[in-house]
Amino acid sequence: MAAQEARSGVDGSTHPESPPGASSPPAGPRRMRRLLAMLAPLPLAGCAGSIFDAKGPVGAAAGLIMINSVEIMLVIVVPTIIAILAFAWWFRSGNKRAVYLPEWAYSGRLELIVWAIPIMVIIFLGGVIWIGAHDLDPRRPLSPLQKPLEVQVVSLDWKWLFIYPEEGIASVNDLVLPAGVPVHFSLTSASVMNAFFVPQLGSMIATMNGMVTQLNLEASHPGQFYGQSTQFSGDGFSDMNFTVHALPPSQFARWVTQVQQRGPDLDPAAYRTLQKQSLNVHPYTYRYVDPGLFSLIATRRIPPGGGYETGRGGISVHPRPEK
Repeated sequence: MAAQEARSGVDGSTHPESPPGASSPPAGPRRMRRLLAMLAPLPLAGCAGSIFDAKGPVGAAAGLIMINSVEIMLVIVVPTIIAILAFAWWFRSGNKRAVYLPEWAYSGRLELIVWAIPIMVIIFLGGVIWIGAHDLDPRRPLSPLQKPLEVQVVSLDWKWLFIYPEEGIASVNDLVLPAGVPVHFSLTSASVMNAFFVPQLGSMIATMNGMVTQLNLEASHPGQFYGQSTQFSGDGFSDMNFTVHALPPSQFARWVTQVQQRGPDLDPAAYRTLQKQSLNVHPYTYRYVDPGLFSLIATRRIPPGGGYETGRGGISVHPRPEK
């Protein structure tokens, strides 16, 4: 037949057969090309959901600091690697032009290079860190003109409580924010020390029992972002994560209205039930929160429980809770 035969692919498409006499590439190079094609995306695979995939001004600034720091350090790393290879090649046994100086001990010019480059690297790194530490101070408001949303954060065993004091609602393991609006967090712990971190928004910060730490973040665009605990706190630590939902302001207002219309109330008595250790807690909301609850937790007028009582402030063996 004049027409070429066709074969079906996995996706249902057809591929013409090779014409008679045509030679196919060797199996070895074909496999190598396939392997390279599969490995090519891997360097970028870890960027999604990381600090290098920033979705807010703080996360973007933190990522830029890391990139700048690496670039500055490469100024000394790359020349050092090149110098090692160059010296090994030049002073090889077969190079008769290399001068052998067994009595050589000191060179002022080499000492200047050896000390000047690291000193300059330290100065540049110190400058980047100094500027970044002041510009990204967690307590510093992101916008002096725009009023931030207030969110109170409590880390428990092993879940997160997010209180919206001005809206009078709360959520567990779900943090809902309006996109494009600065957010001021007040954070404490109802148990052992923990750490609050949303990689794409930036600024990991500790939560400590009997103390309140401050943090300012912003989600520039709508989306869902991964949040986690980054300090070991016992049996349920691996599942102590949450989802950040950045919504357009109109949708955030609608969500607040919906939460205010359903769900239980969160008063000190309900909080003591919530405070009990639990694993793999699914997100849910409270339609009403006692206005003074966060202050009662932060000042220990509601005693800390769970891991704090077991370890007396440290991270020790926790009693395994019922699921």
